[in-house]
Amino acid sequence: MLEPVTNHQSPVTPVKQRELTLTALPGIPEVVRGAKLAELLLAAVTSAGKTLESGDVLVVAQKIVSKAEGRVVRLAEVAPSARAHELARIVEKDPRLVELMLRETREVLRAKPGVLIVEHRLGFVMASAGVDQSNVPGIDREEIALLLPEDPDASARRMRGDLRETCGVDVGVLINDSFGRAWRNGVTGVAIGVAGIPALVDLRGHPDRQGRLLRVTQVAAADELAAAASLLMGQSGEGFPAVLARGFPYARRESAVAELIRPCAEDLFR
Repeated sequence: MLEPVTNHQSPVTPVKQRELTLTALPGIPEVVRGAKLAELLLAAVTSAGKTLESGDVLVVAQKIVSKAEGRVVRLAEVAPSARAHELARIVEKDPRLVELMLRETREVLRAKPGVLIVEHRLGFVMASAGVDQSNVPGIDREEIALLLPEDPDASARRMRGDLRETCGVDVGVLINDSFGRAWRNGVTGVAIGVAGIPALVDLRGHPDRQGRLLRVTQVAAADELAAAASLLMGQSGEGFPAVLARGFPYARRESAVAELIRPCAEDLFR
C-alpha cells in the first residue's frame, strides 16, 4: 500500500487556470509487426497540425502496440488443452481462443456463457485475458487473435525514449485498452502501460479547500486520462488509435501501472 504523502511537494500542477485538450491523431496506417510507432506517431502529430511540447502525453491504443510487437497468433497453430475444451463448453467460445486466454492467465475467476473473467498474468482482472479479434486483419484469410503486449510499461518506456531521441521533447506515454467494470455496464478506457506520468496520484496528507487533511484520496490519474482519450479513439471502426493530450494536471514522475492494481488481500469483491 502507498504511504501517505509526507513532503510538501504537491502532485497537482499549480496553475490559475486548468485546461486539458485532447486531439485525435489522423492518418495512422494499419500497423504491422516491426512498425516504428514513434515515427508513425510523430507523422500523425504533424498531420493534425500540431507539434509536440514538453509535458504532452501521447495516449496509444493497445492494439497498435501489440501489432507492432508481433503479438498476433494464428488460431490454426493453437492446440487447445483439456481445460480449454472444458471452459469453452461453458463460455461458448472457440477452444483455441480459450487456450490463448489460459496461457495469458494466472487464475480463472468466473466462467459463464459468453464471459470468461480472469486475472491476467500482468495482474489485471479482465474479460478474456485481453485476447481480441476485433480490428485484427487476417493473414491469408486465416483466423488470428491479438494478445496484450508482453510488458506494456516497457513498451511505453521504449516509445517515450524513441520520441525523445527523435524530436528532443520529453513527453509522457500511456497505453490504454477497453475494460468492463464490476457493477457497471459498458466498457471504458483504462491504462495498461505508462511512462513519464504518474499512474496513481496520492493526495493523502494534502489539505482540501477547508484545510482538512485528506486521509484516503488517491486518484487513478492514468485511468482518467485513458478514459478521456477513449472518447476520441472510439470502440469500433473510428480509426484513431492515438490521442495527443495537453494539460495533464499532475506533476510528472516515473511510475508503473502496478500502482493501480489493488492487492488481492485488499480485494473485497473477489
